[in-house]
Order: sequence, then structure tokens, then C-alpha cells
Amino acid sequence: MTTRILPVVNDADAARSITTLLSQLPDAEPAAPVGDSTSLLDTLARLAGESLDELPEVVLVHERIGPVPALELIREVALRFPAVGVVLITTDASPGLFSAAMDSGARGLIGLPLSYEELTARVQAAAQWSIGVRRHLGASGDVFTGPGGTVVAVTGAKGGVGTTVTAVQLALAAQASGKSAALVDMDLQTGDIASYLDVQFRRSIADLAAITDISPRVLQDAVFSHQTGMALLLAPGEGERGEEVSDRAARQIVSALRNRYEVVVVDCGTQMNGANAAAIEMADVALLITTPDVVAVRAAKRTVRLWERLQIRKAEETTTVVNRYSRSTEIQPPLIERITGTRVARVAVPANFKELQAVVDAGRMQDLESKSVVKQALWGLAGELGIVKAPEGAEKAGKFRNDRGSMGPRRRRGTLGAENAHNTSRKGEGEG
Repeated sequence: MTTRILPVVNDADAARSITTLLSQLPDAEPAAPVGDSTSLLDTLARLAGESLDELPEVVLVHERIGPVPALELIREVALRFPAVGVVLITTDASPGLFSAAMDSGARGLIGLPLSYEELTARVQAAAQWSIGVRRHLGASGDVFTGPGGTVVAVTGAKGGVGTTVTAVQLALAAQASGKSAALVDMDLQTGDIASYLDVQFRRSIADLAAITDISPRVLQDAVFSHQTGMALLLAPGEGERGEEVSDRAARQIVSALRNRYEVVVVDCGTQMNGANAAAIEMADVALLITTPDVVAVRAAKRTVRLWERLQIRKAEETTTVVNRYSRSTEIQPPLIERITGTRVARVAVPANFKELQAVVDAGRMQDLESKSVVKQALWGLAGELGIVKAPEGAEKAGKFRNDRGSMGPRRRRGTLGAENAHNTSRKGEGEG
């Protein structure tokens, strides 16, 4: 039987050496190397979306791969694609690293410089294990076999722009449409999702931080099952415990949730730390919430540039959502798009805090009336992002009926250019 092998290496010389040796293995079908962790996960997700049988039996991960470190990448692949055998290639073949690699889900370790005999043995062992797992998966519909759910990271350009309201309503929209949804509060020190939904629960995301293998049972114990059907993973009640959630823990937590739910919405707040930076990097959709005023748009631009400098997210891979939108504001969405370099969502959220005040004060965000223009806009945004099952008769554009949050044709103001937008003193909408 032919063994399909996918090398993951970003060094040209190492890639040539590995490819040459792989071509000499019996019954081996090596693929062209991929050069980074993002390309690997995208490739495996695409193949898994076609069929489980399209996945390679073996993935070889070089120790110097990036931007996700090798061991974290192995853990991610093992969680999302359990039918793939992953082997680490490293100069350090010590027992300590071997144990760490096995804990991350690797099926073997190969020392550098490569030897034909060791490569053959490790690849064959990983391939046999992969074939056995696939037989098991073919007989059990309860075992996860797909590329995982959709992760949406929601970040505010600054405080008070509506980040949590947006995250909550997106998760509610996904759950109401028939998809299983999880809502994660990764605003680790000042998270308010529990207050918006009137929830009191002893567990939080910090309780998962020290666990190296998050099983379905462990995850179930940590999440709160809301009356709407959503799963809630809350921020710790003691803000100082937020420091326990490292970037590595965040990756593992988001991966575990992605494997259990069709939609995972992560409220990343407005402050950057290692945990929410990891969530933004892993997300399929990264939303940046801003209001159409000078201060918020400047903050949005700073956030986008920060993400680019830290190699968390490129501007063109970010979607900006305009909250408290009005056609009378000087700063219109096309200008925000030019200033930030991001894509601005077609659906904008109108300014109408009076609709929200009662449900916010009562902690009953799920009770926001369907006729609310704010709710219609946010659920329309969920449709635009593709995280809901479209209702029958919905428009081809993917919006809900009676969605008044869509802006329609946008007007450009000829008197306000991108250069002087940063210096204008005109205030935006003052509501909410």
C-alpha cells in the first residue's frame, strides 16, 4: 500500500534532503513540502473537507517550523486530524524531548542528520498506526474526523465599542440557526460575558490552563450549558488568574472547542496578551470592532499594525465591523477601510443603545427582541460570515429577512480624505 507523506519544513536545504530520502522509501508517495504551520493546517483542512481518505498517512514536522512552534503544531494536528500520524524531525533526540513530543501527540521522533534506516522505520510505524485509526473511524460515527468548526475571534479597537455584545449575538445567531456554538470569554481580566447572560458558574477558562490533555469529559466539566443551548467558557472571576492562561494553553483550549462545536466565538476584549493573540492567529475569521469616530478608527489602525508587527494577522485577513453606524457621520465605512487596510463588513450595526439597555441591565442579552435593528444587523453579520444555517427564503447574499443592518450603497464624502480623517475633531454618534 502506498504511504502518502507530507513534509513540513521551511528551510530549503533541509527540504531537499528530506525529499531526496523520502523518494527512496519503498511504496512512498511524498508530497511537495509546505513551508509553515498555517499552510499545513489549511492543506489538511482542505483535504479532510473532501474526504478522510484524502489525508496523508504521515506528516513530518521539522523542529524549526513556524510561526506556531513545532510541538504546539503537532498538538494541533493531533487534535484536529487524529487519523494523521505526525513525526517530529529534530537535532535534539533526548528523552525529555521525546516525552514532550509523545505528550503532544507525535507518533515518533527522528534525529538529525537523517538516516535512511531510521526514517524508514518511523514513517512505516506512523503509517501503520494511521491506517488502523482510519479503520476505526470508518466504523464509528462518534469520533471526530473533520477539519473542525469555525473559530471567530472578536476584538475591540478600544473599550466601549461593543465587542462583547457583538460576540454574544453572533454566538446566539449560530446556535439559533441549528449549529452547535461555544462562546469563550478570553478578556481574561475584565470579561463580562457572564454578566451579559446572567450566569454564575464556579469553573472558568483558567481551570483548563494547566491541563495538558483536554478530554471531552474535562471540557464538559469546564463549560456552562446556557439555556439557549450555547456552551459558555467564562473568564475567571479573579482577574489575576488570567495570567495562568498562556498562549500554549489558549491554543489547546481553542483546538479542543473547535473539535466539539461547529462555531466557536471568542471574545478577545481590547487588551493584547499571549492568550488572545494565539486565539486571533488561530481564528478562521478575525473581527475588529470599531465605531465611526476618530479615536476609535485610530485605535483600529494601531491594532491592525500591532497584529502585523507581531505576525499575528495580516490586515487583509481582518474584517472590520462598524458599530453605531449612521449615514450622517463624517467617517464612513469606505474611509475606515482605506485607513485600516482591512475589509469592512457589508453589514454595519446601527446606533440604538435604547434597544439594548433593558436586556443589558437585566443580564438577558438572549431576550433582545427580534424587531431590534441592532439584533437584525448582528444576526445579518453572522449570515455574512457564514456561521449560521441560512433560513429558508433568505436572500442569496446570505442575510436574514428584514435585515436592516445592511448599509446598501455607500456614499463617499468628497470633503473628507484619508489624510485629514486622522485630524478631524468632529464627534461620531454619541449613543451607546
